[in-house]
Amino acid sequence: MRVLLMTNEFPPHIYGGAGVHVEYLSRELSKLTPVEVRSFHEQDFTQGQLKVLGTKLDASSYGCSKELISPLKALATCLAFNTQGIEADVVHCHTWYAQFGGILAKILHGIPLVVTVHSLEPLRPWKREQIGRGYDLSSWVEKTAIEMADAVVAVSKSTREDILRLFNVDPAKVPVIANGIDTDEYKETPDREVLAKYKIDPGKPYVLFVGRMTRQKGLLYLLQAISQLDAETQVVLCAGESDTPELQKELEGMVAALKANRPGIVWIPEMVTRQTTIALYSQAAVFCCPSIYEPFGIINLEAMACNTAVVGSKVGGIAEVVLDGETGFLIDAKISPTMPHDPMDPKGFSAAMAGAINRLTRDPELQKKMGASGRKRVLDNYSWRSIAEQTLAMYKTLPRG
Repeated sequence: MRVLLMTNEFPPHIYGGAGVHVEYLSRELSKLTPVEVRSFHEQDFTQGQLKVLGTKLDASSYGCSKELISPLKALATCLAFNTQGIEADVVHCHTWYAQFGGILAKILHGIPLVVTVHSLEPLRPWKREQIGRGYDLSSWVEKTAIEMADAVVAVSKSTREDILRLFNVDPAKVPVIANGIDTDEYKETPDREVLAKYKIDPGKPYVLFVGRMTRQKGLLYLLQAISQLDAETQVVLCAGESDTPELQKELEGMVAALKANRPGIVWIPEMVTRQTTIALYSQAAVFCCPSIYEPFGIINLEAMACNTAVVGSKVGGIAEVVLDGETGFLIDAKISPTMPHDPMDPKGFSAAMAGAINRLTRDPELQKKMGASGRKRVLDNYSWRSIAEQTLAMYKTLPRG
């Protein structure tokens, strides 16, 4: 079976969980069957049964408003994917950016369309701040792709419920296939050089945040919790890529004010290497994932694989990955499941988050116990090999045009 994956992100051009998913899924799938990846970047290489072909378009001549450039460039790239010719038995799209390519492939080439849902546009209303009326376009593309797809893969049970609630889709076409983790790569490392590099005090515990500066990732609420953390607890913020310049300025201003009044806040404002991230996970007393919307949250698997306890929001896939009281603590953000936005009680959410972090930083034995439980849970349940096998088996059930 010849598989075609369409994606915006592919290594080394990765900025979110969807890109990580495609990277590892394509690697494992290609051990079982021929796989071609088409990405939005300048790439062209073959490794075994895996072929990667990128298409990077120049949008410098676009005369539209700035916020419309990204969505229109996505559609143009998807059109280019199809002009290059397609020889595949199934097309599998990741994120709305690539879904128009799958729509065209299904119509023009008569091959089954699979869409993996990493997030849903109706549940990300803040995207309008970033792409204006382009949000209406992305929502239309997503709805069209999901409702015409031969299979819609949900990365968690909660995501499946959202898909069935928001779209006209046959439940039989919506399997749950979770994200995974490479536990040979993501594992605790004794490398402490990262502490010196970023001036993190090795004698004091730190809570770690890894993610983009977006409303979805809830960094704002962790920043608001800092004043309630124990004085000796350090806060390491590995945060980059903001939705908008305005949001970036807002969050950077908050961090600057906190640093002026409290020692031990470390801001790493760029995407760091994977090995650096693993080292940061490994040395952390606790990893915090304060997202207000998270269909799955691969970062929690990454932290758990590195023997690190997690404090996370009780939303979406986080609540299915993190076992409350066993591999970490879940904080109820009291967010509407139909329209995620600000928590109903932002101060209460931040206070509860601070309390859970303090509980862990004060108890090294609890950190170790929860970290070990998290590692075991990842080993037992989230193998990429198993996920690739489930995905290939799903392909084989699809109708042929």
